[in-house]
Amino acid sequence: MLKKPGPSSRYWTVMNELESFLFSPYFFVLSQYLKTEAMHNILLIGAGKSSASLISYLLERSAAENFQLTVADVSLEQARKSIRKHKNAQAIALDIFDHDQRKEAIKKATIVISMLPAHLHINVAKDCLTHQKHLVTASYVSPEMKAMDKEVTEKGLVFMNEIGLDPGIDHMSAMKVIDRIRDKGGKICLFESFTGGLVAPESDDNLWNYKFTWNPRNVVLAGQGGAAKFIQEGKYKYIPYHKLFRRTEILDIEGHGKFEAYPNRDSLKYRHAYGLDDVSTLYRGTIRRVGFSRAWNIFVLLGMTDDSYTIENSADMTYRAFTNSFLAYNPYDSVELKLRHYLKIDQDDIVWEKLLELDLFSKTKKVGLVNATPAQILEKILKDQWSLKEDDKDMIVMQHIFGYENKGQKEQIESSMVCVGDDQTYTAMAKTVGLPVAIAALKILKGEIASPGVQIPTSREVYEPILKELEENGVIFKEKKVPYLGYNPEHLGS
Repeated sequence: MLKKPGPSSRYWTVMNELESFLFSPYFFVLSQYLKTEAMHNILLIGAGKSSASLISYLLERSAAENFQLTVADVSLEQARKSIRKHKNAQAIALDIFDHDQRKEAIKKATIVISMLPAHLHINVAKDCLTHQKHLVTASYVSPEMKAMDKEVTEKGLVFMNEIGLDPGIDHMSAMKVIDRIRDKGGKICLFESFTGGLVAPESDDNLWNYKFTWNPRNVVLAGQGGAAKFIQEGKYKYIPYHKLFRRTEILDIEGHGKFEAYPNRDSLKYRHAYGLDDVSTLYRGTIRRVGFSRAWNIFVLLGMTDDSYTIENSADMTYRAFTNSFLAYNPYDSVELKLRHYLKIDQDDIVWEKLLELDLFSKTKKVGLVNATPAQILEKILKDQWSLKEDDKDMIVMQHIFGYENKGQKEQIESSMVCVGDDQTYTAMAKTVGLPVAIAALKILKGEIASPGVQIPTSREVYEPILKELEENGVIFKEKKVPYLGYNPEHLGS
């Protein structure tokens, strides 16, 4: 039997000293220090509109997952506002062009999320490689980023790109169905994919059925830089820019009505990534409400979307003068009449009403931009009318069409997703771009996504858990089987 130590033994002396230390302020300070040292640090660079849902998701999980979120932005005020004084977050000012400042912030991180414009990712990526930090972006993989793959893989790092909406959710939701069809012995014959950022029906109050939910400049310049390219029934098809918005496809999304889609510039970019090298039809497009593209084509025909030259005296130019600058000189006809005659628009055509709605012929509204290009001026005019109001909500629409052959039978699946925003902060765009970025970053941090390299989310390891969690957050795809509408040998003019 053990003998209880006596009152004068060394045992009680040690215990008394330990008790005094445990309840001393020194122990509290030490424990907080050790806790902080053990915490991971997620560095988010860029606190713009698309980061709201991303930040909210990470803050909600910071305590349970034992990490601190550092939000860095060129505007310290914006960064502070985004973290809402959360105890597990800090805001810092960061000039992305300041090498030392950028390097120091990245050195302190466990993983870096870059929500910067796409062309600014590469310097962040280089620092992440140097200091061996994982990286997540929502942007397309640039050639410079792809060239880093060997070193990134050798260092065991994950550089996850294209993990936003489009690109991002489109990759994951498509691969989920493609892999399932293949698992059952099917062969993909046709794949079409469409995405659009639109205004929600309850906030749709203009004739264009459209408002800016993303970068307006990207909308104005959409489709430029080369012909749209896709493959249809084994034949390569090309659409030059000046014809792009007159070659649309009609989509019917159950419960939400009809939409139209114009083709993306290069639909074949992901043929190999999706394992669809032998597919006979591959087409990717951008969704708009029916009638938008026909009206938008007026701007293309006039030359208002051109970004290659500047207009003299643009700052003092009225909207009417801007419109007139693209029309022939005629001292007798009005600007309105010249435009209708030039583009053969009837006065009772809805397209004419859409142009009038934009105040294109205003004699009082000024451009107010110095040395502006036509595209920049058009963007300014459109922002006057298409900016979301305080109570407006946006909407994301995505649809995939899969045509496949299995056991001699040809079948087709439509997979559709519609997401409506909550308000001007937690928009559908912020949700669908930010949530997959945040989920991927946390899973990389926890080692649940571990395959190294510069990559996009097309592997099961990545898309299965992320899509599952997106469903829990209301980003849900609904599938239905429809009659196969692929190639018919009786069709002519293929």
